[in-house]
Amino acid sequence: MKIHLVSGGCGFVGRNMVKRLLQTTEDKVFMVDDLSIGRHPSEWLEDFSSTTLEDVEVIGKEKRLFFWKGDFRNLLFYMRQNPRYIQEKYHLDFEHFSDVFHFAAIVGGRMKIEGDPMIVALDLSIDAEFFYWVTQHKPERVLYPSSSAAYPVSLQTTDGAIALSEGDINFDKNLGTPDMTYGWSKLTGEFLAQIAAKHYGVKVACIRPFSGYGEDQEQSYPVPAIAARAARNEDPFEVWGSGKQGRDFVHIDDVLDFIFMLLDRVDDGSAYNIGSGRLTSFLELIALFGEIAGYSPTIKPLLDKPVGVHSRYANMDVVLEKFGWQPKISLYEGMKRVYDRQKMLLDKK
Repeated sequence: MKIHLVSGGCGFVGRNMVKRLLQTTEDKVFMVDDLSIGRHPSEWLEDFSSTTLEDVEVIGKEKRLFFWKGDFRNLLFYMRQNPRYIQEKYHLDFEHFSDVFHFAAIVGGRMKIEGDPMIVALDLSIDAEFFYWVTQHKPERVLYPSSSAAYPVSLQTTDGAIALSEGDINFDKNLGTPDMTYGWSKLTGEFLAQIAAKHYGVKVACIRPFSGYGEDQEQSYPVPAIAARAARNEDPFEVWGSGKQGRDFVHIDDVLDFIFMLLDRVDDGSAYNIGSGRLTSFLELIALFGEIAGYSPTIKPLLDKPVGVHSRYANMDVVLEKFGWQPKISLYEGMKRVYDRQKMLLDKK
């Protein structure tokens, strides 16, 4: 029996991964989330039903999904005390987890990253506990999601937009300063991934996602928030900062495709970009949503809001040359999906 572990399984990326695993495999999935940010599976799984086994929800008629609610560090502690804690307590017959997807983290939009940087720094403790457990448990494969925030902020200024390449982070040379405590935690996580691979023989792959988005993303993130305002035909249209700051938007479906491709081909803990390779400003994004909604609003800059670095986008040359991979979903198609979702939610009110 194959069973996969998904930490942070109820967050945006985690729940999309859980749904993908349930749809494309016949395997079991054990997911963990404290629901501080994520949403309970009853809100995003179709035909939801569950029973309780000890302190775990067993979800679905086929009983393939197990949901442990709590701080992932607590579960890691229990498994460190007893390596067969999950197998024995929940009567699951497996030796090691197959694929482990580690999405548990203190995450949020720019307000969280800049407004409460010390709570975001707790990601350091989550990742340290996680990688220590990984080196003891030895799952078949591990996916560690780093972030484009790990890149030096000195390369993301108003002096010129630079496409960020994998080589801009090199642990054998002096490192630049990443973006706040979130960037530091992800950079450290990458280093731990390489240590786990090199010194403990764990098969690990890392991704550096740029601005991931999707239909079911929370409105604390910019893309669904902007789409919702466009669905309401807001005019004037508020934008944080000048709106000239740019990001590289990549749809969650492309992110998941890339993850599975990477797990098949990378095991040394190295990290690869996942983005479109295109810089899009927030003014351009608002114009696109205006086009979809059929109106052209006046822009109202909110200069007192946190905006982060000026430009952040991926150089996808290494990924294309090494793996022959590129995203399939265009910016227009992906944003249209998000808009349609927000319009549907608005019409239901």
